[in-house]
Amino acid sequence: MTALSLNARPLMEQFSDRLRVNESMARHTSWHVGGPADYFFEPKDRTDLANFLRALPVDVPLIWVGLGSNLLVRDGGIRGAVICLHRALGALERRGSHEVWCEAGVPCARLARQCVRWQLGPAEFFAGIPGTLGGALAMNAGAFGGETWQHVMEVEVMDRQGCGRVRAAAEYQIRYRHVTAPANDEAFLSARLRFEPQSTAKLDDIRDLLVERKAKQPIGEWSCGSVFTNPSGQHAAQLIEACGLKGLRQGGAVVSEKHANFILNEGEASAADLEQLIARVQKTVHERFGIALQTEVRIVGEAA
Repeated sequence: MTALSLNARPLMEQFSDRLRVNESMARHTSWHVGGPADYFFEPKDRTDLANFLRALPVDVPLIWVGLGSNLLVRDGGIRGAVICLHRALGALERRGSHEVWCEAGVPCARLARQCVRWQLGPAEFFAGIPGTLGGALAMNAGAFGGETWQHVMEVEVMDRQGCGRVRAAAEYQIRYRHVTAPANDEAFLSARLRFEPQSTAKLDDIRDLLVERKAKQPIGEWSCGSVFTNPSGQHAAQLIEACGLKGLRQGGAVVSEKHANFILNEGEASAADLEQLIARVQKTVHERFGIALQTEVRIVGEAA
């Protein structure tokens, strides 16, 4: 029996064309693995999202996703509901000489390109973040030396009851790849971001950064990006490589030969393969250096 079985009929009747049952999460993650979510909802707009949240029983677990680029869903899938905001919240506007308003479903690469066209920056680093702004806000994602929350002025959020509000950036505790929110049941809908005018910014700058990134990282492979955060004063990739773990395999999963902080699905990996390989890397690095690597990827769901 799924988590929503008792309420399935009214939910399906109200949200029939946006709500799917037993949806494979392998279709919605960059690792291309993951069992089924009991329910998978893609709202058409904010009103639709709020209505769904109000209709969803409060005891049903809920997970928010964007492009699934920083997510490992276990093979048993997700009990409860998944809400995907990528298609619903895609607005991006310039507001004044220094500000940009961006909804949570906008891919970070699109934000980077548009800021360059508007001659605002530094925003090029967003091109190196493979997910949406919503995911970048949730984990203070960064690339090329820049971090998301360096530019946040305020955010719009919505809570589990479908109520929206605006919060100032100062209400959040921000650290490297970690964000502590004032309430744990709120999801990001948009952010107001501040940049500086940059008359020399051009799209070639983004292309140059991406060429550099492709030379060092296995871009185009099935991965989640960096698996581990960098320990203070260290680089996770260097620690993993020093342990001789490049090319280490677990089933269909392998530590990238190109960048040791990437774990690839070569096409046949299960979520269990990936999670077990993550654990093997952590164990080896801890035994060799006494350093406990922390995952940057979010691991959710049930084992098969």
